[in-house]
Amino acid sequence: MKLKFFLGALPLFFLNLSSQAKVVLPSVFSNGMVLQRNAEVAIWGTSDTKKEITLTTSWNGKAYKVSPSLGNWKTKVATPAAGGPYTITIKDGDETQLQDILIGEVWVASGQSNMEMPLKGFKDQPVTNADEIIKNSTNDKIRLFLGEKVTWSRPLNDVKGEWQYAAPAAVTEFSAIGYTFAKTLHEKLKVPVGIIQVAWGGTLVQAWMSAKSLNAYPDVKIPEDTNTALENKNVATGLFNAMINPIVGYGIKGAIWYQGEQNRHEPENYLKMFPDMVKDWRNRWDIGDFAFYYVQIAPYISKTEKLSKASLELQPKVPFLREAQLKAETIIPNSGMAVIMDVGTANTIHPPDKQTVSDRLAYLALNKTYGFKAIPYQGPAYKSQSTEGNKVLLKFDHAEGLQFKGGATESSNFEVAGKNQVFYPAKATITKDGVVVSASEVEKPVAVRYAFKAWVLGDLVNKYGLPASSFRTDNWVIPM
Repeated sequence: MKLKFFLGALPLFFLNLSSQAKVVLPSVFSNGMVLQRNAEVAIWGTSDTKKEITLTTSWNGKAYKVSPSLGNWKTKVATPAAGGPYTITIKDGDETQLQDILIGEVWVASGQSNMEMPLKGFKDQPVTNADEIIKNSTNDKIRLFLGEKVTWSRPLNDVKGEWQYAAPAAVTEFSAIGYTFAKTLHEKLKVPVGIIQVAWGGTLVQAWMSAKSLNAYPDVKIPEDTNTALENKNVATGLFNAMINPIVGYGIKGAIWYQGEQNRHEPENYLKMFPDMVKDWRNRWDIGDFAFYYVQIAPYISKTEKLSKASLELQPKVPFLREAQLKAETIIPNSGMAVIMDVGTANTIHPPDKQTVSDRLAYLALNKTYGFKAIPYQGPAYKSQSTEGNKVLLKFDHAEGLQFKGGATESSNFEVAGKNQVFYPAKATITKDGVVVSASEVEKPVAVRYAFKAWVLGDLVNKYGLPASSFRTDNWVIPM
């Protein structure tokens, strides 16, 4: 089926389905969809008839029967190894057929603007190498579902969108990270890949959480159930209701997530809310602890006169939000964080190098989810410190070939403090045991911080070029 025909057929399909007003499916169940392979995947919808509904899957000829309850129905079908195209025929007296279905790997891509950012970029904010990526994008084994941006006062059953083949017109408007992540998986796994994008820029984690998951936060105001669109995309639960709830239960392998900038004012709350959100999503999907890989927010915002006073006041909290994301990896089972301390760009919250970001998410997925253990995914991780005189030795895990980026012999990204909690720029050198740090102003060091600023370019990497996260060895109070 050619792309042009496929896109033209979708509206006619839904028009026909609606005019019969019998079996109605959410938008995510439509022509061209990808179903998770080797799984029992849920399919659901509504019906205005009490007749038994039969779903027949072409890959095995098996019929599944389900009776609507109060107009709703749901069943599960067994999927084979990757392949297609297949069909699903749905009968309730009349017949509807879903066509051009592929079986492969399915992932959800969610978060705020850095996940939403399409390959075409934002105004005056391009994506690196976008023209070349777009030009070479045509591949009918990669399918993209771009969910509509909606916020609502109660959980909805549908988020509008359509499945499209990867092709220049489709990928131009699609998440740069989501598409290139799918492309890398497809190239390595040699199976169809589907990505469901539900992302919206400038959004709080609270908006992506369900009302139930926010019960532990009495200070968070839940909107009244007026069954209407909300005026503010950051109203708590609004995006969960309108963009996540409609796809909850759709068969997936995992999720990729890029969000946190909007919560930089509350790192301590974020460390609680973010894991609670993931736990709640997993409970609702009811397919176990599916893989959840996320991006640590990039360095951004240098001190310039162009910045607002509010932005400048929030800068000291940015590294603490990154720290919350780092700690979350130890709280959330089957998770992983892509560190991008070397990818940021001064004065923009949207680093243009989205390929490196998606590569690091893909490394996590390929190694931890798909078993490609030869693919490295982890940069140096702080392990311990010891002091001798005015010097501090820092040791790291995943530190094979520890080095400063570009072959530098020293780094200016370290700071040292004594018990007075005053930090001074430090000299840092690499030895066979780790990194030795010292500052002439600090005779008795007790704490070290690395790249612990809003804007910095991380330079500590291992032999694979994977960067260390910003970190601190102290636990001093986060500034108000």
